[in-house]
Amino acid sequence: MRTKIRLLIVVTLMLLGLAIATIINVSLNFREYNIKSAVDKAKLTATIVIDGLTTHMVHGIMDKRQFFLDQVSANDDIKSLWVIRGQKVIDQYGEGFNTETIRDAIDAKVLKTGKIHQEIIEGVDNISLRVTIPYIATAKVGNPNCLNCHNVDRKDTLGAISMTYDISSMRTNSLFTLSKILGINFLFIILALFLINYYVTPFLRMFSDLQKGIKKAYTGDFTHEFKSTAGGDADKVVNQLNILFKKIQETFGDIKVNLAAFIPSGATSSDPLHEANTIIHELSDIYKFKKTIELDENRTIVYGRIRDILELKFNFKYFALYEVNNKHNNRKLIDITGENDSICNDNIIHENALKCRAFRTNTNVISTEFKDLCQECKADDLDYLCIPFNINEDASLIISITTKNKEEINKFLSNVASIKNYLEAAKPVIESRILMQQLHDASLRDGMTNLYNRRFLEEFIDQVMGQAKREESTYHVLMIDVDFFKMVNDTYGHDVGDRVIVELANVLKDNIRKADLAIRYGGEEFIVMLHNATDDGARHIANKIHSKFAKLVFDVGAGEKLQKTMSIGIAKFPTDGNTIWKCIKFADTALYRAKNTGRNKIIEFKPEMYSEDLESNPDY
Repeated sequence: MRTKIRLLIVVTLMLLGLAIATIINVSLNFREYNIKSAVDKAKLTATIVIDGLTTHMVHGIMDKRQFFLDQVSANDDIKSLWVIRGQKVIDQYGEGFNTETIRDAIDAKVLKTGKIHQEIIEGVDNISLRVTIPYIATAKVGNPNCLNCHNVDRKDTLGAISMTYDISSMRTNSLFTLSKILGINFLFIILALFLINYYVTPFLRMFSDLQKGIKKAYTGDFTHEFKSTAGGDADKVVNQLNILFKKIQETFGDIKVNLAAFIPSGATSSDPLHEANTIIHELSDIYKFKKTIELDENRTIVYGRIRDILELKFNFKYFALYEVNNKHNNRKLIDITGENDSICNDNIIHENALKCRAFRTNTNVISTEFKDLCQECKADDLDYLCIPFNINEDASLIISITTKNKEEINKFLSNVASIKNYLEAAKPVIESRILMQQLHDASLRDGMTNLYNRRFLEEFIDQVMGQAKREESTYHVLMIDVDFFKMVNDTYGHDVGDRVIVELANVLKDNIRKADLAIRYGGEEFIVMLHNATDDGARHIANKIHSKFAKLVFDVGAGEKLQKTMSIGIAKFPTDGNTIWKCIKFADTALYRAKNTGRNKIIEFKPEMYSEDLESNPDY
């Protein structure tokens, strides 16, 4: 409605402007025309006067000229008329009548310059035109020759004729004409506004209806039915819009419901289409992210991708990523930005992840909600948001984002839903990589004892040796074998033999450090690799393992008890061999010497042992 009013006002102002311009133009032209007509009439009157006076002179009746002048000035439009004699005519013929003298400065000026003068004299009640026209001496052939009668030169001013015309009717006629023009213009304006209102109103109604429909569409409602009374192409456009909106409504309803799963709880938007577009773009990014990580080799690389998303997409500067073992409730740091220290008491939480409030409650922990919300946070000058995410029964992730600016916490919160969408996409990939790692780890461990197996040794020995060389580390290799183990299986059965193997494995695990490795090399043979142990320390551990195992008592049934002993061979890397494989071989040589010299012994490798064994047993 306001558009219609504005349109009518604009059109009215334009037409009024056109009418005013027309009136001004006509008024100016009308005035100019009336003045020009009056001047032309004055010139004609002057010509008549000149010709009449010339005739009087030729016929010798100049004394009768006043009658003639009175007849001429009797015209209704002429208010006054008089003749002025020039100085040369006065000198020759005298002053003339009293009415033929100079009356004002205009007369004097015209006599002097010989040029016509005209001016408008406007009063309150009337308008006059004063015109003074000079009478110039001529000497044309076939016409009266002024030089014949006057002692003047050619082009001298003989005199002048002054007239005052009443042109008051010009004003009246002008006002009347302008009134007619103004009336016609007003009628035209009214007619134009009526026609505009008649023909434009349907279109304006249609546009208003379009505006309502589009406004509803911004909120995701495409049920509006457009209407039009404009006819023609306008009706076709409206019908096409109704068809389009109906199709959009049929499809957008399902899209809106499906996309709602990606909208944060409680979030609203005044522009669902923009929101849908944003979510679709995010889904596209998530899809690309998922297709990328599906081809990554292990979860460490996947975690690196998650770091890239947090840094590059969400512009987080300071954060840490943790992985939690749900079964053992321990936690480890996967990644942390820059050179920042963790805000957590890691020594405590890594051992007991239940100390982490986010993991224990499985809810987002926001430091601004309550003072000292997480008791294990050691950063007093930082605010934080910790986001837990469950991968499966075995593993969870925790993202800890920190800031010194409290206002950024709200920004973090607004991104939580999107972050979890990425984690949801990564979840099956991480889960499969964890499972693959578990399967791989299981293939590297002995199923009976849960110690590393020979495959582990073959797969990782080069890595261990490379690290040992870089760090200049040492390893004492203990090769362990149960004495007369075959007799146990043959006499008491494999069940008893398995119990002996399991208990030996427990002795090994209980008497070595975390930095050391215990490996079931095969059958009743075990290898222990002591990292950076002293020679005395290695002997101490070997003696401890030897004595602990010897004290074990196995119930084999029927009241019978069984105790076993072991033999141990020791070699040192890199003292005895420049590779760990050689040291394993040399430890085996020492073990062989222990078995051949009575068993139940601990023997350290000597270089001469290898030479002696080769001499006594070339196939060794």
